[in-house]
Amino acid sequence: MLPMTSKAKKRLFLTVVLLVGLFLTLKLTYWVHLHQGKIDIQAQSEKQLKELISFLDGALSRYESIPHVLSTNPMLASVLNDPKNSSKVQDLNLYLEEIQHVTEASDIYLIDEQGVAIAASNWQQSFSFIGKDYSFRPYYTDAISGNLGRYYAVGTSSDKRGFYFSYPIYQQGGKGILGAIIVKVDISGIEQQSTSIAIAGQYQFMISDPEDIVFISSIDEWRLKSLTPLTKIKQHTIDTSKRYAERPIGELLIKPAYESDRQAMIYQLQTGKDREQYMDNHQQMSKAGWRVHIFAPIKPLMTSLPALMLLSASIYLLLALSILFSAERRRNLHRMQLAQSLLEQRVEERTQDLLQANHQLKDTQDELIQAAKLTVIGSLAASINHELNQPLAAIRSYAQNTQTFLTRNMQDKALDNIKIIIELTDRLADIVGQFKSFTRKSQGTDSATDISRCLKQALTIVQPAIDKQGVELDVQLPSSQYQVWGDKVRLQQVFVNIMSNAIVAMQQSVKRHLIIRVTCEDKFCISIQDTGPGVRESQIEKIFEPYFTTSERHGLGLGLSISQRIIESMQGQINVANAEDGGAIFQIILPIYLLEER
Repeated sequence: MLPMTSKAKKRLFLTVVLLVGLFLTLKLTYWVHLHQGKIDIQAQSEKQLKELISFLDGALSRYESIPHVLSTNPMLASVLNDPKNSSKVQDLNLYLEEIQHVTEASDIYLIDEQGVAIAASNWQQSFSFIGKDYSFRPYYTDAISGNLGRYYAVGTSSDKRGFYFSYPIYQQGGKGILGAIIVKVDISGIEQQSTSIAIAGQYQFMISDPEDIVFISSIDEWRLKSLTPLTKIKQHTIDTSKRYAERPIGELLIKPAYESDRQAMIYQLQTGKDREQYMDNHQQMSKAGWRVHIFAPIKPLMTSLPALMLLSASIYLLLALSILFSAERRRNLHRMQLAQSLLEQRVEERTQDLLQANHQLKDTQDELIQAAKLTVIGSLAASINHELNQPLAAIRSYAQNTQTFLTRNMQDKALDNIKIIIELTDRLADIVGQFKSFTRKSQGTDSATDISRCLKQALTIVQPAIDKQGVELDVQLPSSQYQVWGDKVRLQQVFVNIMSNAIVAMQQSVKRHLIIRVTCEDKFCISIQDTGPGVRESQIEKIFEPYFTTSERHGLGLGLSISQRIIESMQGQINVANAEDGGAIFQIILPIYLLEER
């Protein structure tokens, strides 16, 4: 097995650190989400618990004063004093039935001192309370003792869950207690309204008694179930009290074991076929003797956990990658700075070499340009010789004639000959001056150059060759004065090169016609067209390459290459194409110089 390199070890270490950090991030996210979620659920449950208890208190308090109000009716004491009087009993039955309809109570009934019901609002029902003994009920004991009684239980006659309010009936003058009036409230109506509130609040609720028996609940299967194990003693107590009549009491499937003294406990309860987790918050209703429980579901909290953990992991990875990227970027920047310093040092060294080489290259280029000029002069030498010989021969002839005229004392004619001799010498001076200017090395300075004047000077140089070859010249220059920015000596060389090549190309042509056009729109376009054989299509792309020449165009092959560089240095371009009627067309395109540009 090959040993790990330092780079591989570093990569492995970073991977381990990244994974450990990810695990800790997920662990922390899990804990914080559940912890804060439970705090929020508990706070919400406590608020819902207060609202539910307030509703239950309000629902029961509607009936709490009814027994006391009814006890002031002398009809009740009269019946208790004369329970054998069927007429009085029947009148009381009808009265209690009417009160039951008005108050919407479940049942209202009157019991005597022994706890036996002698009149009731349900006197005509099959489960009428009349004749039944209720002395075992705590509400009877409280009323006979002179107190307001409160009790909840399943009716032994009706088998309906109810809450009972009782109040004593005093003998006229308040000397003794004759019995008690009982008002029963149907718990199922209150349970339905409480369930609607629970559904709106997205929680479940239950109400348990001191024995931890669920009396009211939003879940049917939780009702009449014990929160704690049903021991024999507890079962005996329930049977003895007859609170739940003949209803069987079972154990509620709850895990872990229920603890009544602890709040915000999370239990797992059976709901239908599923077992779900709920947080229990409860509070005692002292008057009713109830313990009200709010069971908030934990499922929404757990459902939102995967998305939150995914988000947390994504943020962690983004931060970790950002840190790694930033560290790598700093290292790369440091390396780049070192490399840049080294590069700057090398560039400085190379710059000195390049400056020296550039000077040598410029000198070489100037020598090439000068050589190209001399090449053109060489090719035009015969024409120049012819152009100079004619004026010289004429000067000699006019000088001899002048000498003769002077000997004959013909001064007027002698003066005329001298004027002609002066004109011929001026012409010779112009020709020699143009060639001298053309052959001189350029100083390399740019300036505003008149395009028409530059063309005329170039034509002066090639005019001897035009005359010698019998070339017909057609020149069309713009009427206005236009300028370009550049070196006028080098621009003149470009024109001389192209026109000289055109004259050479037409040596074997029957028709020799040189056309020069200057047009001006957005830019200058100088067109130089000859009637020679043109340029082969295969050679058009190569014609501006150094040392390239054709059989029709003689020389070293540097003239057009140098011309192209000169034009490009003036921000222009030079193109070549073949005319439709034969011959080559060179187009030189240059930007127009405006005074405000410089």
